[in-house]
Order: sequence, then structure tokens, then C-alpha cells
Amino acid sequence: MSDFRNFINGEWVSTGKTFENRNPVDNSLIGMVHEAGKAEVGAAVDAARAALKGPWGKLKVEDRVELLHAIADGINANFDEFLAAEMADTGKPHGLASHVDIPRGAANFKVFADLIRNVPTESFGMDTPDGGHAINYAVRAPRGVIGVVCPWNLPLLLMTWKVGPALATGNTVVVKPSEETPATATLLGKVMNDVGVPAGVYNVVHGFGPDSAGEFLTTHPGVDGITFTGETRTGEAIMRAAASGVRPVSFELGGKNAGIVFADCDFDKAVAGIARSTFENSGQVCLGTERVYVQRPIFEKFVAALKQRAEGFKLGDPNDHSTNFGPLVSQEHRRKVLSYYEKARAEGATIVTGGGVPTMPGRMSEGAWVQPTIWTGLPQTASVIREEIFGPCCHITPFDTEEEAVNMANATPYGLAATVWTQDVSVAHRMGRALEVGICWVNSWFLRDLRTSFGGAKQSGIGREGGVHSLEFYTELRNVCIKL
Repeated sequence: MSDFRNFINGEWVSTGKTFENRNPVDNSLIGMVHEAGKAEVGAAVDAARAALKGPWGKLKVEDRVELLHAIADGINANFDEFLAAEMADTGKPHGLASHVDIPRGAANFKVFADLIRNVPTESFGMDTPDGGHAINYAVRAPRGVIGVVCPWNLPLLLMTWKVGPALATGNTVVVKPSEETPATATLLGKVMNDVGVPAGVYNVVHGFGPDSAGEFLTTHPGVDGITFTGETRTGEAIMRAAASGVRPVSFELGGKNAGIVFADCDFDKAVAGIARSTFENSGQVCLGTERVYVQRPIFEKFVAALKQRAEGFKLGDPNDHSTNFGPLVSQEHRRKVLSYYEKARAEGATIVTGGGVPTMPGRMSEGAWVQPTIWTGLPQTASVIREEIFGPCCHITPFDTEEEAVNMANATPYGLAATVWTQDVSVAHRMGRALEVGICWVNSWFLRDLRTSFGGAKQSGIGREGGVHSLEFYTELRNVCIKL
């Protein structure tokens, strides 16, 4: 068992109120998490504000860059500990967590450190009405204290995706990790102390949303901006809280992403790509595909091939390196996903494969397991086509024309991502413009250049992160005008 305490002003803080953290593989108890109340959240915000005026606020950019590189190196030096913690919290297979979550989580600090070292600002010369001249130039100032509210599906990676640019630009942070996955955010506090990050720069408060750490953090007037990844309904609540004080927000919210497969695609690569986008991380990826549209000439062949892929996953102990499919994050989330499996059945779906709970051996029978699932035969008004499930499932619909595919893909209140498979370059470019999403992959999925913009359209988010786009949220751009 472990004891997950809050990390405030460089110190570990216990509280009198705790809750359980359980392993989704077998529902075993990992440890107890200390829930932060108003007092602890207030202390964390105060510490973050004090650090802005202390040594952190006086650091040169080069010194800040060196510290961020040291943080990344510190995560990698403790790689096995971070890996074990992430796997225990999420149930991810070893191969996924060791190749994606931990190394990319560490790399985020170096990416944004190197960005801030080199990013330019604008300058303009102008003539003045009196015949003179003036120069305008921009300077970037940190926004202040950033509240970082993190999801449970990629706990370290998505947390550092926000903390990295926040610290690179000179802000301080108060992190509220998901109550389901407290471990790696807590571990990072030790790295911060070990490499010499000043106290108060990085703070962690544990708890839930309403009437707990999440609400206390997002409503605190000392927080200057809030960044959040998670479901749209929670984003709406945070946005209401941020309206008090007119504080900016950066959101990546829900999605109901489409995969569109044209008949001229490279068939094997398209099947492999859609299988990955639907089932990776047990379908618990914001950018994942839950709606698949396949051009009619290859529809039956594609359904059969994806079925074979889904039935080929190895479910099991995540420490077994041959395991490539893990459980859902919690029993609560499993209940949600299984409710949609039942809705699909009730609405008359053809269950191509899955649709229930797998039989797991020994203690794993107590885990949060569900079967990889594929449906066909439902109208576009069906619940499993309209609503985000966040599980390892998809519905496949045939289409005839490009226009029909675009209309069905865009018929959703969400607009996060899409993946398109075609060998026609003209179709690829047209789809990139026509699909109402923040990112459109063609003949790929989850291929990320961290210099590019990232975010959602419609109800899938507000703002853009990645590269220089992150600076728009994490800094205030000031103009200086000097008359010569």
C-alpha cells in the first residue's frame, strides 16, 4: 500500500479525510489518498503566488530551461517507479505505458523548455503624426497561478502537457489529478524537490470535483487561469467558475470522433489504423474513434477484418509483456461502458463481436474488464453513435459518396479529431478542410508533431495548445510603445 499525500509548498501534507485508490486489474487496494479541503487548496494557491514573487519569478530564462530539463531527466532516472505507479493506477499494459505515457510525459518538459528559449516576439516601427518615429515591441509575461485539472486516461502525459508549458513560461501551478489516478502527479513532487525547483512552484491537491479539491481550486480567486482535459459537462462547470473574475480557460473536452475509410485506401493499413484508434488504451483516448464510416464496396470485408483484429487482443496481467489490452480505469467507468453495450443491444444493433464482460482468471475476475466491441446496423440517431462512451467499441456504417461521409461525420455536437484513409490526395485535402475538427489525420492516427496546434472545435474544447500556440494561454502578451 502507498500513502498519497498532497504536495504543497515543497512539503507533503496529510489530511484527516482519505479515500481509496484501487487497481483496475483486480480491484486490489493500492493505497489511501488524502483529500484536500479548502484550507489545503488555499495553502497551495498561496504558496504558488508567493513563489511567483520569490526566486522562481527572478530566474533567468536559461536557468528555468535547465531546471525543466532536469525535471525530465529526473522522471527518466526514476522511470521504473513512474511506470509501476502508472500501470497500477490505470491497468495499462507494460508496452503501452513504457513506450508512450512515461517517456512522452517526461519529454514534454524538454519540448517546451526548448521552445521558450527560442520563441520570438513581434516588433514594428511606425511614423508618428508629428513627423517623428516610434517602436513597438512585445514582451511575454507569465499569466500567474495556473490551475491544472487532469484526466485519468493518460495521467502523467496529459498533466505534463500542461505543467510543462506553464512552468517554461514562468507560471506556477496547482495540479488536481483525477481521483482515479493520483500516483504520478504525487511522485513528480519528489522529482521537483530533488532537482531544486523552488517550493511553491509545483503543488498537488487531491480530491474530487463538487465540494472538494476540484471546486475549491477552480473557484479560488487567486488562480489566474484554468486548464482542463476531460468531459464536456465538467468543462461547463469549470467555465462557470472561471467567469467569476473573468479568468481565461483552456479546455480539451469530449469527442465522438469519426474514422472514414474510402474504398481506394491501403486496406491493411486502414484496418490496423482503425483498430488502434478504436481499441488502444481500451478505448480510453479522447482522440479515439467510436464512429467508423466505410465506403460500401469494401464494407463487408472491412467489418470482417476489424472483427478479427478485435478478437486477437490478449487480455491479461499488464506486467506480462505480451498483454496488449487492459481493463477500464475503474468499476464505475465499467458500469458506464456496459450501460452503452446494453443500449446498443436494446436499440437493435448487430453485435459483430464482444458486447459483454470477458472471463478472466483468478483475482483478475474482480477487475474492470470489458470486451472489445463492434456494432453495425444502427441508425445515426442511436445512443452509441451520438454519445461519447470512452470505451473499446465502435459502430461501423457504410457510405456511398464523399459528401455523405462528411455529413455523417459532422453530425455531432463534438469536433475533436478524425482519421481518414484514402490514397487520393485530392480527397485527403478536401476532407481536411470539410471535417469540423481540431485535428484531422490522413492515413494515420495519433501522429503528433508537438509544434502544431492541438485542441477541439464545437463542444470539444476552447483554445489551442502545442508549440507557440500554448503561449497564447500561458502568457500575457504586452506591447511596449517607445516614441523616439
